[in-house]
Amino acid sequence: MIGLDAFKKRMEENDDRLPLLTLDEFFEGNMEEDSIAPNDCDLGRPPIAEIWELMQELEKSPDVAWVRVELHNDTEVVEHDGKEQLVLAGESPIICTSLSASELGTLARCEWLHSGGVEEYDVSSIDFLFSGRPPVPDGYHCFAIVWD
Repeated sequence: MIGLDAFKKRMEENDDRLPLLTLDEFFEGNMEEDSIAPNDCDLGRPPIAEIWELMQELEKSPDVAWVRVELHNDTEVVEHDGKEQLVLAGESPIICTSLSASELGTLARCEWLHSGGVEEYDVSSIDFLFSGRPPVPDGYHCFAIVWD
């Protein structure tokens, strides 16, 4: 999981735009089940470890350029026992792919994830809202796996 200092540095360097996180930056060491799709974590959504595993497999696909995790505005730095602590709130995995929405929905196992499917994400919107977007190759599109 991304460290507090690295997170704060990225925020400062990017006009307080939330960073898109790599899979490891979001999932590694993250034991908070409600840190992604919290409204569905007790309603059939698979455990966070299984979501991470699926996203890692997706990222290995030859039709996928990259996968990042979009953070929700509820991501915050809080103080606990006199120490600052980062509380991540993931909104959606963002997948850059040459696949169609329906092909990606099948490959991403949206039904198993109990998600609402995939929605195309305009690259300019990603750049306006977030920092750290990798390049999007020609012929590729960005999609978000959505739960709400």
